[in-house]
Amino acid sequence: MERLLRGLLFCLLGLGLMTTEAFEVQVKDGSNTTCTHASMSVNFTIRYETESGTNRSVTFSAPDEVTTIGSTCGTSDDAALLVVNFVNNHSWSVNFTRNSTMYSIDMIVFTYNTNDSTLFPDAKRKGLLTTVKSVNDPIPINATYTCLQQKDVITDNVVQVYWNVSLLAYAQGVTIKREFHCSEDAPTTHAPTTHIVTTTTPKPTPKPEDKPSIGNYFVISSKGKCLMATMGLQLNASVFVSGHNVWTTRNINPNSTISSGSCSNESALLRLNDSDTILEFSFSLRQKNFYLHEVNVTFANGSGISHISNNNLSFWEASVGKSYLCHKEQMIVVSEDLSINTFEVRVQPFDVNNATYGAASECFLDSDSIVIPIIIGAALAGLVIIIVIAYLIGRRKTYAGYQTL
Repeated sequence: MERLLRGLLFCLLGLGLMTTEAFEVQVKDGSNTTCTHASMSVNFTIRYETESGTNRSVTFSAPDEVTTIGSTCGTSDDAALLVVNFVNNHSWSVNFTRNSTMYSIDMIVFTYNTNDSTLFPDAKRKGLLTTVKSVNDPIPINATYTCLQQKDVITDNVVQVYWNVSLLAYAQGVTIKREFHCSEDAPTTHAPTTHIVTTTTPKPTPKPEDKPSIGNYFVISSKGKCLMATMGLQLNASVFVSGHNVWTTRNINPNSTISSGSCSNESALLRLNDSDTILEFSFSLRQKNFYLHEVNVTFANGSGISHISNNNLSFWEASVGKSYLCHKEQMIVVSEDLSINTFEVRVQPFDVNNATYGAASECFLDSDSIVIPIIIGAALAGLVIIIVIAYLIGRRKTYAGYQTL
């Protein structure tokens, strides 16, 4: 139900049927000249852990009444900083750098306060939490950055949805000549970058055109690497486009993916952040074995942000201290609208020593690749023996027909 409401929220937002607040601010230098101007609408969706151990999401908008305490104008040598402060110690900031012809939006920082009992009444972790997104969008020095269409920024546990954005930095002594629009405002006439397969069945099984690249991921604790994973990952998701259900296939790129997570004595989490997609793999213990018990996926679906999870899984099981290994392709069904194909998996979420994998515990699919040829060979050998026996019996009967009277 929560995912349904959240999907409805973004759908209404994308159609313009939902009214939200917007803010407009100006930062001025010592001579009272405007150096930075910003106006935008933005919604924040935050996923947090409750005191009971479950996950919950909350969505709220940036209010229209804000302050810019902490903002600085910057110079050609120093970065400009825009800080927008909300009520209850929530804040959003962006920093800019420049050269002689361009200025850049370098980093977006969002800080939220889980002590806010209205938004987070049952949050397990209390205090100020910060999420950072590197952007590096270059803009001509005499242009205003404009993004009218919806633009999504996804970081760990936070989804930021922007629209009607206008940003201008280093405005002192500059004649503004034009607007510089984001890529989302441009008409899309080129072919999509993802492989799309149309289908009328509710549960198709799309096959990838190309296998994903194999990536090496890890989580670091105070004692060093505490979780290691090697695998290729491919997402197959059903989205609703122009009145039809279409399946999109996307490979996770190891070169652009940032791994993070956490380790404890009884659980481990691997989080992979690849641009607009976040995958979380949660591991638990069962007696002396570990196994994958939950997968959470957050991704941009074209009309908003989807968050799909499944906490009733039982994959990748092996003894603690060993690593799970499976060369064959596997499919993890997260929901009827999302599955993850995995390739060349090797994972060890507990008892990692010296940053190396423990002894491998191979999956049943890999063992089949050896057992099946043995069974076929044994069957053929048995067939040859039967033919030889039948031939010998036939010869004995032939000799018996020529006995002396």
